[in-house]
Amino acid sequence: MKEQDYLDHLVGVFGHPVAENPGVVIQEAAFRELALRNWRFLTIDVAPGRLGDAMLGLKAMNFRGINCTIPHKIEVLTYLDKLSPAAALIGAVNTVINDEGVLTGDNTDGKGFMIALEGAHVDPRGKRVVVLGSGGAARAICVELALAGARHITIVNIPKDLALGRGLVDTLAQKTKVEVDYVSWEGTYRMPEDADILVNATPIGLYPNVDDKPDIDYDSIGKSVYVQDVIPNPAFTPFLREAESRSLKWQSGMQMLINQAALNITMWTGLKPDKEVMRRAFVGAIS
Repeated sequence: MKEQDYLDHLVGVFGHPVAENPGVVIQEAAFRELALRNWRFLTIDVAPGRLGDAMLGLKAMNFRGINCTIPHKIEVLTYLDKLSPAAALIGAVNTVINDEGVLTGDNTDGKGFMIALEGAHVDPRGKRVVVLGSGGAARAICVELALAGARHITIVNIPKDLALGRGLVDTLAQKTKVEVDYVSWEGTYRMPEDADILVNATPIGLYPNVDDKPDIDYDSIGKSVYVQDVIPNPAFTPFLREAESRSLKWQSGMQMLINQAALNITMWTGLKPDKEVMRRAFVGAIS
């Protein structure tokens, strides 16, 4: 008798805004390649203040897991039963696994970032890094850089997020060996002369605000600095155009997104997806 199994296995992303998030394209391309015919990835706009309701719904509808993006990566900690060691250290979660009602938070942002660095042949050991921002992605990236042996991290952060920025500095200073300092981002930021890596970990330039770029003095970026954006859509932001115009080595957030999405799929399904299939699907969707 033919097997009759029409039960959908639901995963997705909670965010606000989230319409521009291409996760569904790359995740479902991977599901098709893995022959996971009943798996569905849902893109769900969860307004600030409604995350608790959404997490209850996740349990009620037996989602297998969920991604959290802006602005929910830190607030989601309130609704979880367990944290991975990485998520506990980072203090932010972008991936939730539902194991029969037990919600475990993990963080694949930083791991996806580090895999992208490795792919670009950039070794952060002994390097001085400037990170713009202090939200969930910045936290994950800074922790992973510190654990990978970066010598110094400068966190450049807007004044209204002072508590987040100071909290990240304290985490790095107390729980890792990296040297760290904090710069209040007021006016145009000028890069240190001895910086090796510059990371935009803010949402500046994210679709639909595709003409925006971080307020920094781009002429102050040294000629040997590696530039990394975390924004995947658009893949070529004004921030990266500035890097390209100065012949700097750079990478978009696309590969970081694909890397962390592949890790998510393995956490949810136990299977390893083909990242090239995911990359082609992403490029086709945003081209």
